Amino acid sequence: MTFFMDTKAANRPIPVASRFAAGRHATLLPGVALCGAVTAAAFVVERVEAVLFGRAWLEALVLAILIGTAVRSLWTPGVHWQAGIAFSAKMLLEVAVMLLGAALSFRTLADIGPGLLFGIAGVVLLVVAGSFMLCRLLGLPKRMSMLVACGNSICGNSAIAAVAPVIGADGDDVAASIAFTAVLGVLVVLGLPALVPLLGFSVTQFGVFAGLTVYAVPQVIAATAPVGAAAIQLGTLVKLVRVLMLGPVVLVLSFLASRLRDDTDEPAPQVTAGDRPQPGHLPVHKLMPWFIVAFLALATLHTLNLIPAVVLAPTAMLANVLTILSMAALGLGVDVRVVARAGGRVTGAVVASLALLGGVSFVLIHGLGVL
Repeated sequence: MTFFMDTKAANRPIPVASRFAAGRHATLLPGVALCGAVTAAAFVVERVEAVLFGRAWLEALVLAILIGTAVRSLWTPGVHWQAGIAFSAKMLLEVAVMLLGAALSFRTLADIGPGLLFGIAGVVLLVVAGSFMLCRLLGLPKRMSMLVACGNSICGNSAIAAVAPVIGADGDDVAASIAFTAVLGVLVVLGLPALVPLLGFSVTQFGVFAGLTVYAVPQVIAATAPVGAAAIQLGTLVKLVRVLMLGPVVLVLSFLASRLRDDTDEPAPQVTAGDRPQPGHLPVHKLMPWFIVAFLALATLHTLNLIPAVVLAPTAMLANVLTILSMAALGLGVDVRVVARAGGRVTGAVVASLALLGGVSFVLIHGLGVL
């Protein structure tokens, strides 16, 4: 059999865009594969639990965080792995959050009543102000205090990243705040379900409490998964209302920026994590990320019964797998030694801020009579 080859096609140069895409995918592959391996291990451990004990005491979502954190504690992935881990922690997480909208209905939140909506806004504003004052009393600088307050009160890393350029926070402020958010976020996800019997929470009450206290939407899912689907749905919706508070908070801070900046725009000589961003107004697309818009759109379609029932189960399964991949990436990015190296004042301020958020949320749930 004779084969003929198109020599012109063989010698034709590969388009630059194709070469760039191929190179980018190759760069992402090691880190994504590592997250996939952690995810697979989480599913295996969950299955072993079910066989040995008759049920999985720790869900794959939580196991992915634990296994990823264990790997990160024993071995720091090099540059070769970082792009894929970051992609899994950000883009795959955002896609997963978007897909979760197809499984949620706004009727769940409407059934609670409008009081909860105003209560969520009140909690965010009260805890931002209270946390800022607590951090200042413990000796933290103004910018660091505001980053901690907004990170704990609204949505963790996203709030820190959004607020930093508005108040002129430097790289050290941002890096330290995000490091604590990562470590405490994992601890909150793991420890929150234990509060159900201790505080006598119902499924609905726990969903609201998780939505009010956990940093990120996927972490809310991880924290509420052991309690039930109703807790997941309500917790996610409450959390999204908190996320929507980022816009008004950033708007207010843009007018107060000059009072929150202790120094000039020039970073101190010891700053190594990056120059301080110039203060300014945040673009609208950063106040309302694309995946939140897509989530709300899908939730609206589901509320109106416009999503075919046949696609709901596969969509939910895909969202679950992507969320676990993201949790694996989160674990791989957590360095538990950060807390050990941090000063007592910083640790105390962050923990006190989180405790304030939990206390105010508890009062709100019982004050509104959430059942």
